[in-house]
Amino acid sequence: MPPGTAKVFVITGPSGVGKGTLIGQLLKRRPELQLSISATTRDPRPGEADGVEYHFLAPEEFDRRVAAGEFLEHAAYSGNQYGTLRSEVDRRIESGHPVVLEIEIQGAEQIRETMPEAIQVFVAPPEPEFESLKARLVGRGTDSAEAIEGRLAVARHELAAQEHFHHQVVNDSLEHATNQLEAIVAPDLSESSQ
Repeated sequence: MPPGTAKVFVITGPSGVGKGTLIGQLLKRRPELQLSISATTRDPRPGEADGVEYHFLAPEEFDRRVAAGEFLEHAAYSGNQYGTLRSEVDRRIESGHPVVLEIEIQGAEQIRETMPEAIQVFVAPPEPEFESLKARLVGRGTDSAEAIEGRLAVARHELAAQEHFHHQVVNDSLEHATNQLEAIVAPDLSESSQ
């Protein structure tokens, strides 16, 4: 991307690894970043609002938008569909704002093809991997035992993919992981503001 062009940062990792929390901390430190709001077919959780946490779409509407080419990436995950609307990212880039995408690994792999200039960061759990992931998923209180086991099975596969990403951040402590994440994005933020 030429200097002065807004950057796209893809932050991914297994479910329950703390991507959302890390991104929240990063956005507090670097307010010039804007989070792209993903679309999903899952039902809103208590306290979630359409257009804030997600764009909640009926499965038929999601499929219509996929067919119309409105998504930069989309993937099925835990029985629901998730995706990044092209309009969400384009609007922010056109206004000169660097964009953060919090997406699943399948989607990050698609972004690698459709937007190779995007900077990709993989967030991994500390050792022991699955015990910490399981504890986080159980602690959220949003999934059934069966859903948690399904997410852990997917996580085993996803962790093997981390070597394909530009950067890896181990979420061993919130402060340390946020510092690592900020150190990764800071040089590109300085470049895009020139």
